[in-house]
Amino acid sequence: MKNRNIRYPYYDVPDLYTLRELIENGKNKGKNRTVFYTNNVEQRPISFIEFSELVFCLGTFLLAREYRKNNIGILSENRFEWCLSFFGICNSSNVVVPLDKNENMEEIIRLLKHSECKALFYSEKYKSIIEETEDIVCFSIDRIDDYVEEGRKLIEEGNNVFESIEIDKKDLAAIVYTSGTTGDKKGVMLSHENIVTDTVATCRNVIASNTQILLPFYHTFSWASGMLAVFIYCVDAHISIDLKRIIKDLKQNRPQNISAVPMMVEMIYKNIWNNAKKQNKQDKLKKIIALSNFLMNIGIDLRKKLFKEIHESLGGNLETIICGGAALDKEIEKGLYDVGFTVISGYGISECSPVVAVNRNRDFRFGSVGRVLSCNEVKINDPDEKGIGEIYVSGSNVMSGYYKDEEATRDAFDEKWFKTGDYGYIDDDGYLYITGRKKNLIVLSNGENVSAEEIEQKLLKIEHVKEVLVYEEDKKIVAEFYLDGKITEEKLKTDVDKYNRSVPQHKNISYIKIRDIPFEKTTTLKIKRGKNENGNI
Repeated sequence: MKNRNIRYPYYDVPDLYTLRELIENGKNKGKNRTVFYTNNVEQRPISFIEFSELVFCLGTFLLAREYRKNNIGILSENRFEWCLSFFGICNSSNVVVPLDKNENMEEIIRLLKHSECKALFYSEKYKSIIEETEDIVCFSIDRIDDYVEEGRKLIEEGNNVFESIEIDKKDLAAIVYTSGTTGDKKGVMLSHENIVTDTVATCRNVIASNTQILLPFYHTFSWASGMLAVFIYCVDAHISIDLKRIIKDLKQNRPQNISAVPMMVEMIYKNIWNNAKKQNKQDKLKKIIALSNFLMNIGIDLRKKLFKEIHESLGGNLETIICGGAALDKEIEKGLYDVGFTVISGYGISECSPVVAVNRNRDFRFGSVGRVLSCNEVKINDPDEKGIGEIYVSGSNVMSGYYKDEEATRDAFDEKWFKTGDYGYIDDDGYLYITGRKKNLIVLSNGENVSAEEIEQKLLKIEHVKEVLVYEEDKKIVAEFYLDGKITEEKLKTDVDKYNRSVPQHKNISYIKIRDIPFEKTTTLKIKRGKNENGNI
C-alpha cells in the first residue's frame, strides 16, 4: 500500500514571537472555550480567558515580590498548576527552569545552584528535596490559588506592573537541562522567539484536535506538541499526572490526539497484538487488515468500523499520535495506520526548541521524520556515498547556547550551524531520515561503521524482548536484553542467530547478555547509554 503523500497548503497560523503573544492569541481566539482541566476530582474546566487572567494574577504576584529577570525553577508532577506556573514565570520577564522530578535529590540541588534559581515552585510530593535548598524562596504549587488571589487583590488596587512589563522576543524564557543519552546535563538557553516560532511552525504543519498530554512538562517535546500548541489550535487538553494511567486516561477523556515517545507507541502497538493473541484472534486480525488495505487501495476507508474494538480500548476517538524523541520502527507506523491511527513522526532536539522536522496529517512517509519546518534550515554535513552525514540546523528555533558553559557552546556550533550529533539523510522528495547518533556509531576493526539504533530496532521485534541495548566491546557487537520472563536463553539465542543470518556479517551480534532489571532511561524514555552498557547502572 502506498503512502498518501499529498502536497497541500500550510495551516493558517498567525505569526507569534513571545509567550505573552501566545496567551493573548488563545484568549482572543478561544475565548470561553476550555483550554485545560484541573487535576482534582472535579476536573474543573478552565477557559482561555480565565487562564489568561490567572497568568496575569500570578505574574503580578511575582513582580510584587521583586522577581524580575530571575531564574525560577519548577519541580512537580504533570498537572494544571505546572502550566500556570510556567506562563506566570515567563510572562513576568522571568526565566523558567523545569526540573526532572525523577532525578535524585543531589542532582536537583546541583541544578538549582548551577542555574542560580532565586525561587522554586514545588509540589508537596517533593517537599523533602526543597528542605535541603539554601537561599532559594520556595512556593508550594499546591497553594498557587493563594498566590493568584494575592495578585488579583493587587490588580484591583490599581497595580498594573504586569501589564507594563515588555517582553522582547529575544528575552531568555527557559533554561532546559538536557544530556541526551550520554554526558553531563547542560542548560539549554531558549528565548521566547526560539520556543514560540518553533511551536508556530509545527502547528502550520500538523493540525490537532483535543489532546491528552502524556509527556512530562520538564521536557520540551511536551511544549510544542501539547502545552503551547493548544493556544494556537484553541482546543482543550487533559493532563496526565502519571504515565501508569495512560490507558485509563485515554478511556476516560477520549482524546483525538496524543503526543508520545517511541516506547509509548511501541507499547500501544504491542498491546493490540498481545490482546489479539490472548483471544486467539491473531489470524482473524491479519485477515481483516488485509481486507481493509484492499478497500483502502480502492478509496474505501472502513478502519473505524472494522477495528472498533481496538479504538474503544483507547477511548474511541483517538486518530493521531505525534511521535518524537527517538526513531520509531516504520513497521509500527504502518501497523498502527492499518488499524486506523495516523502516526506523525517528527525529529527534534532540545537545543532546537525542540522540533526540526515533522510529517503532516496527509503528507507523510513511513520511516521518515517528515519535511523540515519553515522556522529552520537543515543541511547534511560531510555526507558519505549514501548521503548520510551529521544533521546541522540553523534558524529562529536554535538556542543561543548553554548556560554558563562557553566551551560547550563553541563546540556545539559550526559558524551559524548547530551540530545535532545525529546522523541522517534527506531523500529526493525532501523527507528527512534519521540513521542514528554520532556517538552511538560502532566502529569495527574492519573499518565498518554500524548504527546501534538500527540493530536495536530489529532486535526489538523478537517476541518477549522488552528492551535492548547494542554496543561495542573488544571490537565486537554486543546486545544486552531485558526480557519479559517468557522466553528461555536458548530460544533467545536461536532468534538472534536468525537475525544474524538476515543481515550482512558486519552487523552480526557476537555476544548477548541478559539483565534482570530495566535499563535506566532519560526523561523521554530513551535508554541511557554509557551508564547502562556492560550492565552497570
